[in-house]
Amino acid sequence: MDQAAAHRLVFAMLDADGDGVVSRDEYLARTTHAARAVGREEDDPLVVTARALGARAWASMDADGDGRMTFDEYTAWAGAEAFDTICAPLLGALFDLADTDGDGTLDLAEFTTFRTALNNPADNAEAAFTILDPQGTGRVRRADYVASIRSHVTGGNSPMGEALYGGVPVA
Repeated sequence: MDQAAAHRLVFAMLDADGDGVVSRDEYLARTTHAARAVGREEDDPLVVTARALGARAWASMDADGDGRMTFDEYTAWAGAEAFDTICAPLLGALFDLADTDGDGTLDLAEFTTFRTALNNPADNAEAAFTILDPQGTGRVRRADYVASIRSHVTGGNSPMGEALYGGVPVA
């Protein structure tokens, strides 16, 4: 999958209401959805951290500061540097929300709950999980998850990204 196609898939996932634009509220709601999916309270330190990192990411993505991110703004922003400095910490923090036992891994149920809360179709989660767990341990590690998404959004080979985002309608 080329980088433009990967960006379209991720943008479609971020555009939860499907109107072709990601609003500030829509983007920041991702943390709320992930926290609620696993029963975390708003004042949980992991939620506070994820919320702060989400706000930082949004400020970086919304280039013109109008509270709306177009696909063009997203593609101009997305890349390896933005991923490494902005996305990776946020994705790690969101992963930590779903890691209810704090062991640095997610089982299939946790992974499915997590990714569904972030607007991925539940039926794609198992295929993505299987790709991230090639040894069949029944666990996905945080580092492997973040690295696979990095590969997906920066134009590298990411079977997990294609499996996870592949069922999201492309705008």
